[in-house]
Amino acid sequence: MPLFSQPLDHRPWFQSNNFIIYSSLAAATAALAYRTSQQSTSSTKTTAADLLNSTKRTLFKETEEETFKQHKPLFPVVDVVKKVGVNDEFFRQLKSIAKILFPNYYTKEVFLLILHSIFLILRTYLSVVVARIDGRIVRDLVSGRGKRFLTGLMYWFAIAIPATYTNSMIRYLQSKLAIGFRTRLTRYVHDLYLNDDKTFYKSINLDGRIQGADQFITTDIAKFCDTLSSLYSNLAKPMLDMLIFNYQLMKSIGMAGTIGLGLNYVVTAKLLRAVTPSFGKLAAIEAKLEGDFRAAHTRLITNAEEIAFYNGGELEHSILDKAYYGLVKHINSIYKIRINYNMFEDFLIKYAWSAFGLVLCAIPVFAPHMVGDIAGNITKETSEDAQVGSRTRGFITNKRLMMSLADAGGRMMYSYKELAELAGYTTRVYSLLSVLHSLHVNEFDGPKEAIPFALTNIQGKIKLGEDGIKFENVPIVTPAPGKDRQGELLVENLNVHIRSGEHMLVTGPNGVGKTAVARVIATLWPTFEGTLSRPEDRNIFYIPQRPYLSMGSLRDQVIYPHTHEDMKKAGRTDDELMKILEVVRLAYIPDREGGWETKKEWKDVFSGGEKQRIGMARLFYHHPKYAVLDECTSAVSTDVEGLMYAHAKDMGITLLTISHRPALFKYHQYLLRLTGDHGKWELEQIGTQQQQQSLDKEMQTLEDKLQTVEALKSRLGEIDGELSLKL
Repeated sequence: MPLFSQPLDHRPWFQSNNFIIYSSLAAATAALAYRTSQQSTSSTKTTAADLLNSTKRTLFKETEEETFKQHKPLFPVVDVVKKVGVNDEFFRQLKSIAKILFPNYYTKEVFLLILHSIFLILRTYLSVVVARIDGRIVRDLVSGRGKRFLTGLMYWFAIAIPATYTNSMIRYLQSKLAIGFRTRLTRYVHDLYLNDDKTFYKSINLDGRIQGADQFITTDIAKFCDTLSSLYSNLAKPMLDMLIFNYQLMKSIGMAGTIGLGLNYVVTAKLLRAVTPSFGKLAAIEAKLEGDFRAAHTRLITNAEEIAFYNGGELEHSILDKAYYGLVKHINSIYKIRINYNMFEDFLIKYAWSAFGLVLCAIPVFAPHMVGDIAGNITKETSEDAQVGSRTRGFITNKRLMMSLADAGGRMMYSYKELAELAGYTTRVYSLLSVLHSLHVNEFDGPKEAIPFALTNIQGKIKLGEDGIKFENVPIVTPAPGKDRQGELLVENLNVHIRSGEHMLVTGPNGVGKTAVARVIATLWPTFEGTLSRPEDRNIFYIPQRPYLSMGSLRDQVIYPHTHEDMKKAGRTDDELMKILEVVRLAYIPDREGGWETKKEWKDVFSGGEKQRIGMARLFYHHPKYAVLDECTSAVSTDVEGLMYAHAKDMGITLLTISHRPALFKYHQYLLRLTGDHGKWELEQIGTQQQQQSLDKEMQTLEDKLQTVEALKSRLGEIDGELSLKL
């Protein structure tokens, strides 16, 4: 502490305070080196493939499965809404998230935090120096010492250079900390959310604890990281300021004044905590309402064409208005709550503290015996002018220190409100992480009792790596997320074995569970009972009912989910892709759209039939052993459809097709008919004697109808004559 109490009077400031020069240079050098390394990495010219690879290696490096296992106990699912606030639960959640933000002690974020702390200390030191220079300038001004006054101004401008640089670096490092935190959290969440277990699908369709995951991942994480990084600066710097400024003031106002300052802090903190509303809970509710409003707009964009066909603009308008008015109503209620709180807070911190500070600054003047040596030195001055100058210098210095101290204390008190808001964002981020961890290990939200077909009572087994698809007493059940819900049985105890080369067609009325069979095979829906045997993911391919076209080039649409880099590694060429397009009768697409590298919003470019044929092109590109086709050619003409099915069989792909089209019977050996009668099903071989008899009977019926054609024509002529009509 002697460093902060050295006078400026007896020797030049730059000679007595070499610490500020060396520390500024050291911090500036470290910051400059960091920024230079950042610029050099970002300025290197790279190709798109290099950028993708570097992104995978650094920004979005995959989190190891062992890390998830270690972190799982840190994120138990709790009823977070009831516990929002600055309490033990908040600090526990923040500590758990900190394990992700700081996985070890040698990360970039730790270096940024240390550098940030150095500049915060530097700024506090500069504040003390500025206060002493200010007191000296005013003293020399009152005493009429022109030369010393000009010297003080020179010191004032000299200190401005490191001071402004320090302030800029603090803001820069705070922003870098925020983006660093967000990068780590986003990478971690993406690895949990988009993994081989399809957690993203589970969170949307099999669990109701996260509503609007996009809002959590994009907005809530960003707000959490921004608030956390700013809170560190708003708390660490004021705490350091209070420590140093209190030490400085103690030398001027004595121990009694310092005790008074301490009592002032305690009383202020207790009063503010007593009247502070639950800003954390309010912030969490606001984030949820923001997510609902955003989801309503997203739904409108996604289904714009369907809504336009139905002329549903007016109804959608009312839905959006309702979502927005709910959000605005909540925000206005927060503003009303803040009126009284801000009035009390400003009165207490700005006016009550200022008055109390003036009283403390007056102690060396009106009660010098309470201060000691410093006041004694003032009274020993030889002339009255010297005493006035010394008192003026002491008062100005103390006043500036008191103002800085009040500012530090005010920021600490204001930070309690930010801390409460951080509690709300922490609750949202923790809720996201805890639910994703839970879904990652198949822990769903459901009844605690062992109720049949509940998501908390999954007894089925899945065997991967089998050469075929086999259901052994597997019920097909629609899952129902919720505390007191159980799934609905669609197909009872399915026993089917699809071997290589034995193509199967699944048919039946709407809503009986045809698509559900495909979902169970893809492990999107759980196997509640029995045993499901199926090939590895690389040996089976799915084409869903709704065509999906990704962001990217025309080439990316055909090779999805591969990237261009994956395609080149596999030794595939654009010529092969063109041959595939010729099979699905889309060879004209590259010329029409401008080549393989063309990027467009493909869902708006292709027709319905073209979208479905792109899906079949993906099947031929990946060439799996098995394929599950769910009504994926309903918009394609029967001739092209037949060509594609024949080509798939020629490639040796075993087909499991879900369709209503009788024209597809000839491409399959087995027929699985789901009756819809209490989960009953029928399996038969296509081309059996029974089916042949049924076909002969249908042909005889058609021939009988053809024999009546002449009689019908004659009757039509009679009607024409009677009505004087010509057809």
